[in-house]
Amino acid sequence: MKTILNIEGMTCEHCVKHVMQALKAVNGVKSAKVSLKDKKATVDHKDGASVEALKAAVITAGYEVLQQDSSC
Repeated sequence: MKTILNIEGMTCEHCVKHVMQALKAVNGVKSAKVSLKDKKATVDHKDGASVEALKAAVITAGYEVLQQDSSC
């Protein structure tokens, strides 16, 4: 499953790494790609990793999730 999160609050590459680490720590995440330019994270994950868990990880890391798009 692939989920795209629109993230607000990232200002540098350190922020990108911080968000990527937070997402990869969620159980069931296979990979996470974060773009500072696009303000998006693309997460490939198993069905067991809920979108709410992904959003919570980003919020706990100190950033805001504006919306998400999920697809198979």
